[in-house]
Amino acid sequence: MEVTEEELAEFFSVVMPLLDERQRRVTAGAAAAMFGRGGVSAVARATSMSRNTVKNGARAVASGGAVPTARVRCEGGGRKRLIDKDPNLLLELDDLVSPEARGDPMSPLRWTAKSTYHLAEVLRAKGYEVSPRTVGELLAEMGYSLQGTSKQKEGAQHVDRDAQFHYINDTAGRFLKEGQPVISVDAKKKELVGEYSNAGSEYQPQGKPARTQVHDFIDPEMGKAIPYGVYDLGADEGWVSVGDDADTASFAVATIGRWWAQMGRHRYPEATKLLICADAGGSNGYRLRAFKVELAKLAKETGLEVTVCHFPPGTSKWNKIEHRMFSFITMNWRGRPLTSYRVIVQLIANTTTKKGLKINAELDEGYYPVGVKISNKELAEVPLTRHEFHGDWNYTVHSEPLK
Repeated sequence: MEVTEEELAEFFSVVMPLLDERQRRVTAGAAAAMFGRGGVSAVARATSMSRNTVKNGARAVASGGAVPTARVRCEGGGRKRLIDKDPNLLLELDDLVSPEARGDPMSPLRWTAKSTYHLAEVLRAKGYEVSPRTVGELLAEMGYSLQGTSKQKEGAQHVDRDAQFHYINDTAGRFLKEGQPVISVDAKKKELVGEYSNAGSEYQPQGKPARTQVHDFIDPEMGKAIPYGVYDLGADEGWVSVGDDADTASFAVATIGRWWAQMGRHRYPEATKLLICADAGGSNGYRLRAFKVELAKLAKETGLEVTVCHFPPGTSKWNKIEHRMFSFITMNWRGRPLTSYRVIVQLIANTTTKKGLKINAELDEGYYPVGVKISNKELAEVPLTRHEFHGDWNYTVHSEPLK
């Protein structure tokens, strides 16, 4: 009988919590050996173990070394990850990637073409004991990739992809030079609220790990938390609204409005315009009519001229907010069950870095209905000017009607 990966994952989700570390490794190795070709990869995906751990378990089974022993490593034992020892490593790596990526070397928005060997060499000179392989894994976690074109989910690489990156970088540089705010926006991954396992580990009294649900079935009463973030590139500050309704254009723009009211207008009292760098899809997509209509409301309320530059389709991981803010939020709540919306908000707000990242967070209990239709007339009333270069990706929404 053929077993699917979903069934395999279900089996391990029940069995693994009952085993110690060595037993989990051996069980995974035995399952991989039973599956034969491709078994290691399938089991690694189903258990969230590394391929090397599964291979070691398979070798122990094959060599007869999988015998009972009284020596069992304590939960959470073993060598700690480098970013657990020094979270500042991610910032150091991002700083190294940014200056020499393709495009303007002074650009605040980057994509990478450096080799992991060169990056590891530079980091070692700074005192970090890292290998090229570790650098590659960290870059993947931060959203960088040397094979960006093969990871696009919205079709083949657009012919103007690199040109759009240059355009975003030039525009952001001009705004920052003029002292105008530049923000990167995006919705973080939705999170289950309740006593669910969260990747990673934290210190607990020995033998008393936090107990969580075996299955990750959504609690209909708690639902999912929807964090939408705003990252201020010039100030290294951020805002996150945690919604409990839906990730819509009105929720996205409402979050930008909250950031401006609570942080932005105090940081930039003389600002006359705002640059928003956003992904091509989602609640802030360039094709979304509702996003433009909501931006028009924001521009009118704030008096700001709002310019939007969208990243080309398939390049969302180059959005600065991903590895300048969201990655540190994920690190801060690693290993902690997100038991309530209050816990999520507090963990986000307590996220900091050695370089001074500051994040404000707030629960947004507003109602944001899905499926709102925008008519041609409503869209035509938006005071919008499309830029000469890719007006579908780059446009400015004015605070007053166009004459």
